[in-house]
Amino acid sequence: MAKLKSKWVCQSCGYETAGYLGKCPECGGWGTFTEEVQSSLKPQNISPQGILNDVQPSLISDIHIGEEVRVSTNISEFDRILGGGLVQGSIVLIAGDPGIGKSTILLQTSGELAKKGQKILYVTAEESAGQLKLRANRLGVNENNLYIYPQTNLESIREQIDKIQPDTVVVDSIQAIYSQTITSSSGSVSQIRECCNILMQIAKTKNITMLIIGHVTKDGNIAGPKVLEHMVDTVISFEGDKYKSYRILRSMKNRFGNTAEVGIFEMSANGLVEVLNPNQLFLNERSQEAIPGSAIIVTNEGTRPLLVEIQALVGATPYPSPRRVSNGIDYSRLLQILAVLEKRVGLNLSKQDVYVNVMGGIEVDEPSADLGIALAIATCARDVVVDPQTVIIGEIGLSGEIHPVNNLEKRLNEASVSGFKKAIIPYANRDVQHEKIKTVPVKRLMDAISACISPQ
Repeated sequence: MAKLKSKWVCQSCGYETAGYLGKCPECGGWGTFTEEVQSSLKPQNISPQGILNDVQPSLISDIHIGEEVRVSTNISEFDRILGGGLVQGSIVLIAGDPGIGKSTILLQTSGELAKKGQKILYVTAEESAGQLKLRANRLGVNENNLYIYPQTNLESIREQIDKIQPDTVVVDSIQAIYSQTITSSSGSVSQIRECCNILMQIAKTKNITMLIIGHVTKDGNIAGPKVLEHMVDTVISFEGDKYKSYRILRSMKNRFGNTAEVGIFEMSANGLVEVLNPNQLFLNERSQEAIPGSAIIVTNEGTRPLLVEIQALVGATPYPSPRRVSNGIDYSRLLQILAVLEKRVGLNLSKQDVYVNVMGGIEVDEPSADLGIALAIATCARDVVVDPQTVIIGEIGLSGEIHPVNNLEKRLNEASVSGFKKAIIPYANRDVQHEKIKTVPVKRLMDAISACISPQ
């Protein structure tokens, strides 16, 4: 009988130790260690070891790439964040909140790939075949070369891959898959690491594209060890407001394309529908009449400029410590902008509550949104209105100066298509002109406030 040995593994970061620890020395978590018993002998027929032994070193000049390196999914927004389509032999991880649409987008993708003649193996570890069929009927997916396999055992999945020889494999989800070589339960750090490692070996050696669904923790991070994100080729985050119908796919890592790219979808009764003009979607929520505390910015998401409305609310607080609430922007960035407004503009906000919200539920991380946020707060505090035909672009320094931004011409083109007539831009970008939009270069924050106020 094989001898058994145990180890203690932190379920937050994957740190391993021979004995129990109350606090993890790696991530600092308390009570996160669980005991995992592992056999010292692994069955030879299911071990991933030796799978690459027949591979020999090659000169880079002798390596030939096939004509069809990428395969289009026929979903343009999905292709955008993938960098032009799925790379053969790659492994893609898609993570997001429960019910956000991860299974829906991959089932739609499987159907589109099957229409192109690809052989697809869809491994459903969380639903029965009948439950998946109900969703497929709703989405209109019914292709002959799409195989549905309800299974949680990795060794059985590997056997079916060898038997069917699919072009693409979908695993829904990696947290529900387990390997017989690990005695811990599915979803543990050891199971996720081992299962992903074997799937990666299969993808690279057999040139099979792997699409893997991953769960997230209550903090929004991908569940499992951080090594999971390092092992895969592409990490895609599925975001969206559960109270609204649209969803955002965001590329967090991509070895074959641009990172921080986004794709926008709308959830309908027939599945996820591409939003080809997201600016119209976001600006439709804008109030028709100009109100204090509202400003339109042009932010870059990957290669795509997006027009987004920033709303601010400033009011007297009855409490000793005023509240600072940010939704869609970094909280520390908001505090920095408020400090600049107080010191460089003379706007006293020490006894005012400040709320800032990015309309549409999108997250704005780009520094070029600074000026729009500052002007939304300043105009609300002074009860004046930003010119509704004006877009605001610029990064704010600590001394109140406006720093230049990149891709300004592309931003102005997008604003022009949406009907805007005026743009507040950094003075360093003054050489960029547009035939349909009047550009107003500004050096300091005070100049921008004066230039954006509506003449009405």
